[in-house]
Amino acid sequence: MTEERLTHVSAAFSRRFSGEPAFIARAPGRVNLIGEHTDYNDGFVMPCALSFDVLMAVRSRPDETVVLHSANFPGDASFPLDDIEKSGIKWAQYIKGVAWAMQEAGYPLRGADVALEGDVPVGSGLSSSAALEVAACLSLAHNSGHVIPGPEMAQICKRAENEFIGVPSGIMDQFISAVGQDGHALFLDCRDLSFEHIPFDPDAAGLAMVVADTSKHRGLTEGVYAKRVEECEEAVRLLKQFIPGMKNLRDVTFDEFQIHQPHLPDVIRCRARHVVSENARVLGAREALKAGVYEGLGALMNASHDSLVADYECAGPHLEAMVTASRSIPGVLGSRMTGAGFGGCTVTLLRKESLAQFMAEVPGLYQEAISVLPKESDLVPHLYAVSASGGARVL
Repeated sequence: MTEERLTHVSAAFSRRFSGEPAFIARAPGRVNLIGEHTDYNDGFVMPCALSFDVLMAVRSRPDETVVLHSANFPGDASFPLDDIEKSGIKWAQYIKGVAWAMQEAGYPLRGADVALEGDVPVGSGLSSSAALEVAACLSLAHNSGHVIPGPEMAQICKRAENEFIGVPSGIMDQFISAVGQDGHALFLDCRDLSFEHIPFDPDAAGLAMVVADTSKHRGLTEGVYAKRVEECEEAVRLLKQFIPGMKNLRDVTFDEFQIHQPHLPDVIRCRARHVVSENARVLGAREALKAGVYEGLGALMNASHDSLVADYECAGPHLEAMVTASRSIPGVLGSRMTGAGFGGCTVTLLRKESLAQFMAEVPGLYQEAISVLPKESDLVPHLYAVSASGGARVL
């Protein structure tokens, strides 16, 4: 976030509503270091917040209407707080859903004029939707005189995404956006929402972290994500017959899975194997970070990606091409897809002295690899050297 962006969103507010906003709220996107498709299985994840964020300039209104203006997308939107319907401009639905979920949770809201601006790449897997949701929750709460703890904000936003938007996502994205800390990764238990901030400063260790956007975007409402959720639920249904007390795949050790996996159909076995092994990798990554063993973290990132390709089948040619290109650069410790997959971004941990070569060579290697794909050979990737940022706050 820069002063230029703060000025930009304030100016957008003034042009649309006249006068100055009462405050500006910020909520970040995230990159998940490891722990993919474990969150909706009650498992473990380890993301960090990024400097990419959504800013909202806000001022109260005397009525019970929320009026929305975006500096990124054409068209304004408005809705009455006492009759929220899912209709109209797509991006506004996330804010409507949050307002609905907040009131369902017992937080009465005041009307507001809101101008928003974001730089989280949309559809890239860096959680632009969660950043929008958490920014909306913080903005509407602050405007209405409520102080909502970060974990509760995350739960409200998850309910908005699940029940109002209709995406059966877990809670990781909203949680890290709400509670992230500068220079730290977040270890989160998605069952009981206990969490731990773990120091994560690659720069101090002579390393760098790069997020690479393949420019192949995807939408989670297209059905493939929901299909993976259903497949995991089927694995749980079948394994419960053999593992007493099991509630979710989180409860299955890898030894137990090895014993009982013959009872699962091939596809269901693969999905469950990824989730069970990924939870173990996240626990290993937590210990590696605590010990400052970044090489260990990198190896686990590589194993995570390989499992997502082979067992979860959620990478696709663009992400596979980007990871292959990234791993070809000397000094790379680990590289994997991040986010739900089916397009989006990768995250790579590498030695700082390799960063210039990485940024110079990976785009060309990626474009060469996808040149054989029909209609998508001209996609231009975007690479960002990033660090762990703080979570949502009123500025």
